[in-house]
Amino acid sequence: MAASDPHQAADPEAVKRHPTLFRAIRKRRNPRLRRTDITVTDDAAVKRAVKAASLGNAMEWFDFGIYSYLAVTIGHVFFPSGNETTQLLSSFATFAVAFLVRPLGGMFFGPMGDKVGRKKVLALTMILMAVGTFAIGLIPSHDTIGVWAAVLLIFFRMLQGFSTGGEYGGASTFIAEYAPDKRRGFFGSFLEFGTLAGYVGAAGLVTALYALLNDAQMEAWGWRIPFLVAGPLGLVGLYLRLRLDETPAFQKLEGGTAHASEAADGVESTAKGDLAKIFRQHWRTLVLCICLVGAYNITDYMLLSYMPTYLSDELGYSETHGLLILLAVMVFLMTIIAQIGRLSDRFGRKPLLMTGMLGFLFLSLPAFLLIRIDGIFPITVGMLMLGLSLVCMLGTMSAALPALFPTNVRYGSLSVGYNLSASIFGGTTPLVITALISWSGSNLMPAYYAMAAALVGLIAVACMKETAQQPLIGSPPSVETDEEAAELVQAQAPDPKF
Repeated sequence: MAASDPHQAADPEAVKRHPTLFRAIRKRRNPRLRRTDITVTDDAAVKRAVKAASLGNAMEWFDFGIYSYLAVTIGHVFFPSGNETTQLLSSFATFAVAFLVRPLGGMFFGPMGDKVGRKKVLALTMILMAVGTFAIGLIPSHDTIGVWAAVLLIFFRMLQGFSTGGEYGGASTFIAEYAPDKRRGFFGSFLEFGTLAGYVGAAGLVTALYALLNDAQMEAWGWRIPFLVAGPLGLVGLYLRLRLDETPAFQKLEGGTAHASEAADGVESTAKGDLAKIFRQHWRTLVLCICLVGAYNITDYMLLSYMPTYLSDELGYSETHGLLILLAVMVFLMTIIAQIGRLSDRFGRKPLLMTGMLGFLFLSLPAFLLIRIDGIFPITVGMLMLGLSLVCMLGTMSAALPALFPTNVRYGSLSVGYNLSASIFGGTTPLVITALISWSGSNLMPAYYAMAAALVGLIAVACMKETAQQPLIGSPPSVETDEEAAELVQAQAPDPKF
């Protein structure tokens, strides 16, 4: 392979004889930035992009949250059986089904987002998610249409999963490409603020229904209300997304309104979004992404999706009891997640991700031992220990993951890697933990599962490069002001010779 430095590739004597020629070669290979290469972000546009992407993410997790929080009731409605564990396993198996098709959605929507743009695909995924969730609320029960009730539930869960395959990769790419380099962590954290907001909305609504309705009313019609709410929410999200412009990075990639010059030669001029190219050229980064997302998703779904079921089904607390505690913990995490994003901009992504992984490795067992103690205080402390570990990842991942891949394949690569991992590890978490508890008889299995995931995550974080305050791969720098852009250009100007 040819050396990148012409001084190393050529005879030193030749360099001395032809200094002008070799200086021209160096400039060609490492051109200086021009002012027109640098993206100066529009603060109002960034905030609109963050709002639209975060609302879509909130809706996604509202949809998934209500299903997991209503798992026991859904088991009774769609999977009649004399065995409570069988009903719960059937309900969680249907929860996991949506994740089996997520990689297919990622492979379909991701490359499409690299070809036609982030905005159009995010609008399409929003429509499909709203339709799938709304339709679940209309499905007749097993008592009415028999086995077809479960068939329809699985079909619309698969539609949800397919659309979600293009959601996270697109939303995180959208925010990352809009945000200035030095504040990507802060703005990216609002995507996961949306995650928590979706879970809080789902937990709050389900808690209110359990408090107001008895079991018979919940099984007859009460469970439908949260799913039907998703329809109007989807229309609001679609309206916000359709008002957005395409990201500056994608415009430069396509040679659009933002004029990239020769300093952006490293950016490929076409967005092929070729799956074969992604697997062939970026497989190492894909493996790293899968490991990071796997560790993150197992701990995320364990705490935010499975915990209310764990408290009610394994420890005997009422559904309302567990949901109220989780609700309080999630609201607290929402108040600090933006500060975690700021810290990741200041100190780097790796230190924050390491903190979260180490937290789950060393605090999971003590936390679950506290949760097993009867009383609101020890349960809350235990869940806070897990929550503080999780928020270090929540506030950092949405800025760290898009920075792993170059602009021309970012949406596709991240959608494929994220959804493969979410399918294998994330969505199966409630099912695997329920099965492990049933097999072992130990209700500490969630702690051991989280510790194993954190160990894998620690290795993955150690292998990743630090990307805080750096331009995205394949894109010119992005700054907040014209003064910053001028400073960047000046920094590359040659020193005057006297």
